[in-house]
Amino acid sequence: MIHTDNAKSMIHRLKNDLPDGPPKFGMWVTLESPNVSEAAIGLGLDWLLIDMEHGHLGWKDVANHLRVINARGIPGLIRVPDLCRESIQRALDIGADGIVVPMISTREQLELAFRYGKYPPRGARGLGGERCVKWGLETLAYIQEANSQTLVIPLLETREAVENFTQILEVPGLDGIWFGPSDMSSSYGFLGQWEGGPVAEAVVRMCQAAAEKGIASGILARDASEIELRRRQGFQWITLGADINLMMGSLKNQLAAAKPIRD
Repeated sequence: MIHTDNAKSMIHRLKNDLPDGPPKFGMWVTLESPNVSEAAIGLGLDWLLIDMEHGHLGWKDVANHLRVINARGIPGLIRVPDLCRESIQRALDIGADGIVVPMISTREQLELAFRYGKYPPRGARGLGGERCVKWGLETLAYIQEANSQTLVIPLLETREAVENFTQILEVPGLDGIWFGPSDMSSSYGFLGQWEGGPVAEAVVRMCQAAAEKGIASGILARDASEIELRRRQGFQWITLGADINLMMGSLKNQLAAAKPIRD
């Protein structure tokens, strides 16, 4: 959420030094309790993304996470459920610093996301009195900065997005993109694979093309070895995992270590 009393917004902190600086590391939030966000921030993550496309989080859950994230001073993003005005506007109204929009495959779709996520004249976002404007106490200060200080990030995860990538990069105001290799692989006929067929090469090629235009790229690192790989490939926003998957992985390792004792 834009802090009007702070010259450096949360989004500026996420974007500064990119794409040439060190990557920013974050986590995807899927569990209800805001304690998850609070603990993750305490460990030193650079950003958090709350996932509303998959899973079961409701808007009240998301608002509670954002209260913690905003208060602790790191950028909070929301992956909205779909490309629709209601989802995008509500995510920004309750205090998200940016949105990640799934299944963007064309320039026209991304332009529509910008239309829903930006105030006039850039877009057609409606003005409400929610958390983002501190319940109307800082409306003018917020709307004067919102268009430049909130991110609209497409999640590219289809073969069509690869084919239209050059046009997608031409959308004015685009600061970053995210890649979904698994769904992208499925769209090429490699269902259930992480980087099936041409996907591994395609995402790196697109990341490098985006960097040449000053546009950051984000992707998931599935394990510790992939963190360094993604850094060398040029990805600037690296997801260390989702909360539930990280918990399950840690518990799995602990159970493996305990097996000889249990047996």
